[in-house]
Formats: sequence, C-alpha cells, structure tokens
Amino acid sequence: MGCALNLWSAERAEARPTLAGDRDADVAIVGAGYTGLWTAYYLAKADPSLRIVVLEAETAGFGASGRNGGWCSALFPVSSRRLAALPGSSREAAIELHRAMQASVNEVGLVAATEGIDCDYHKGGTVVLARTPVQLARARTEVTAAHEWGPGDLHFLDPDEVATKVRATKVLGATFTPHCAAIHPGKLVRGLADVVERLGVTIYENTPVRAIHAGHAMTPYGVVRAEVIVRATEGFTPGLAGESRAVAPVYSLMVATEPLDAATWERIGLADRPTFSDHRHLIIYGQRTADGRLAFGGRGAPYHFRSRIKPSYDQMPRVFKALQATLRELFELPDVGFTHAWGGPLGVPRDWCASVGLDRGSGLAWAGGYVGDGVSTTNLAGRTLRDLILNRDTGLVRLPWVGHQSRQWEPEPLRWLGINAGLRAMTFADAEERLTRRESRIARLMAPLLGG
Repeated sequence: MGCALNLWSAERAEARPTLAGDRDADVAIVGAGYTGLWTAYYLAKADPSLRIVVLEAETAGFGASGRNGGWCSALFPVSSRRLAALPGSSREAAIELHRAMQASVNEVGLVAATEGIDCDYHKGGTVVLARTPVQLARARTEVTAAHEWGPGDLHFLDPDEVATKVRATKVLGATFTPHCAAIHPGKLVRGLADVVERLGVTIYENTPVRAIHAGHAMTPYGVVRAEVIVRATEGFTPGLAGESRAVAPVYSLMVATEPLDAATWERIGLADRPTFSDHRHLIIYGQRTADGRLAFGGRGAPYHFRSRIKPSYDQMPRVFKALQATLRELFELPDVGFTHAWGGPLGVPRDWCASVGLDRGSGLAWAGGYVGDGVSTTNLAGRTLRDLILNRDTGLVRLPWVGHQSRQWEPEPLRWLGINAGLRAMTFADAEERLTRRESRIARLMAPLLGG
C-alpha cells in the first residue's frame, strides 16, 4: 500500500536493559503499557521506598498503549445497566464508576502537565454522528438512557450544532460529550515510562514473562520475586501459562492521512479537536492530530485461532482499504493521501467487562479487559491498584469493577467461531439497516454479548 507503519511510534535513543538474573522487589509489574506504568507511577509517588520492577516483553508501549486511536475518554466497555447488575453493585455504584471515569480523563491531562509529558492532550469532547434515520433514532435513545443513569453529560445536537464542531456528509444529528481528550498515545506512554524511571522504578525491556505464580514472575533470564505481582498484559495475556482463555486478543486497525492543508480543515472543521465516530454498529473512531492529520481506525479484522498474535496480523490491506474509503466518504476527501497504516490486538474478556483487583492471599493483582477503552481506564486502574496494594480504604476500591472476575472464553474452535461470527454480525447489521431502514434485528440479538 506504500504506507509507513505506526504514526505514533518513535525510536528511543537508548535501549533499556534486559533482566540479567534473579532479583527481589516489593512489587513486580508484568507489562510496560499504560496499566503497568500508571500503577508504577502512583505507587512510586505514594511510597518512594518501594522497590518496583516492570517487566516488558518488547519495549515500553509496544502493545495497545502505543497503537490506539488516542481517545482519552470516559467510555467504559459495558453499560451502566450492566455494571449495576454485577454482584454487590447497585445503580449508585455504577454512576460512581461513570464519575470516576470522567475524573480520569482530567487526571491524565493533569499528570501530563505536571510531569512535563507533551502528549498533545486537548479536551475537545467526542461527537458521534447520526447519518441515517436509524442512527438518528439510536442517538436519541442513547441520550435518553444517559440522562436516566446520570450524570447527564451526553447531549443531542441538531445538524446546525454539529456543523460548529465537524462538517461531514449526510449528517442528521449527533451526540456529544465533553468528557474526552485527543492525545498522541505514543508520546504519553513513552513520557510516562521516562517519568517512572526518574521516580526510581526499574523497567526491563525484551524480558518476556512466561508464567506468574504467587510471589514469582518467571522469565527466560531470571525470576523476579515480589510480595505483589501485577498482571498488566491486556491483549497479550493469553501468552502467559494458564491464561490462554482469560481474554481474546481482537485486532483493531488504523490509517492516517498526510497533513491536510488549511482550506481542507476549514471545510471539515474539527477546530477544537473533538474525537469523532458515528452510530454504525461496526466501530469506527478518529481524531484530528496536533500535526494536522486525520488518524482513523475501526474494527473489521478477524480474531485469530487460539488467540494467536503475530506482527503480520497488524497489516491487513483489505481492512486498511475499507478504512480509507470510509474516511474519504465521511468528509468528501476523494484525493487525500494516506501515509501510515498499522494495527494491534486489544483484550476482550468474555463478558466485555473490564476489571481490576488484588488477591491478598496470593499477592496476585490484575487489571485489563478494556475492549479498546483503555487510555483513561488504565489510569483509573493504576490508582485503584495503588490503593489495593497499599491497603487503603478509598472510594476507588469500592467501585463495581473491582474484584470482578469474567468467566473464561470457550475452548477452540468454539472461541474462533463465536468471536468471528460476532464481528461479522456487526457488519451485517449495518448492511441490514441500510436495506430495511429499520433497527437491525441482528444487532439487538448481539447486544447482550457485546457489553450492552
């Protein structure tokens, strides 16, 4: 396709060391993405005496943290209704988690500013377009549901109001929430890694962890012994011994345009850099980058048998072509050039519900299952793990996702058949709505399985 790889990536001047032999620590964190680094950051700030070690199979930010769409949003992968139905939860608890997610969006920006992390953070909100009558009805329903579950932070926009934020084709209306910031995810994860090192945390790169046991993280180069071991491996979790069915790694892919000229931006809008999507079923997401590009992604790549992850899966010309066509149609950009195309796996738990927790008996902690909504959720996870590990009784440790255990995915080939059927169903649902001009029956049937 003639496109470079990840827009967000950059070479580090100096490689970090690989673990060389056994060592002891107070807390060992497996994974140097957002979850692991936020956890290390808040622990080191709270107790500088802690010996904290982060073990990373590749380089810091190699996974979804350095490849995502750059939405630092208040989105959580399951609905408030589903959260309220969790054991021990309630309507009030679900609303508190929603508020905690909103606060996390601001917290990411505050830490970036305080620590001097230039990650292009700009809080312009999110606009989700309705471009068919069926999508318009869905948008209005979402606004009503959001107000029922409070706080009422999702607003309906008519076409004239939408045009003040973004000018796209076929717009009939939109929803808007102010609780989202556009960021450069690579700059954030690399900057955060540098900050935690300055705080005394040790990061070992090119050090894959093969197994986690109570008090031990096992690598080919040595064993790290620690009272607390944190699993922060998200879509790469199935590579750990005994975790092959914990989450399903599902790929999301992205493309980025060349920098657009001032006249094109005048026509498109996005002056306040709101992130954008529309109300179709097959997820798409985009942002105007600080350097004047459109970065745009979506689902559509298949799940690979036995949760396999390979570098070649990051490149799917068929999906890249579809994303380019979608973006061109959305903004009437027939001649725009594309310079980057990339992808990577995200972690999907069986019930689509992200979770965080600590088993005090074994000292094993975890966080993940963000289903692509992890940029700010990881920050909430890091602060929650800090409080759990330090045995602090705070409001964070009483949120309904704390201690939640998703059931295991089905064994193969059922997992492969079910996940890919679900992914295909969302494509068919959009086609069904175009033909029938009515809400998709397929989507209604799939909603309980997809976090609705």
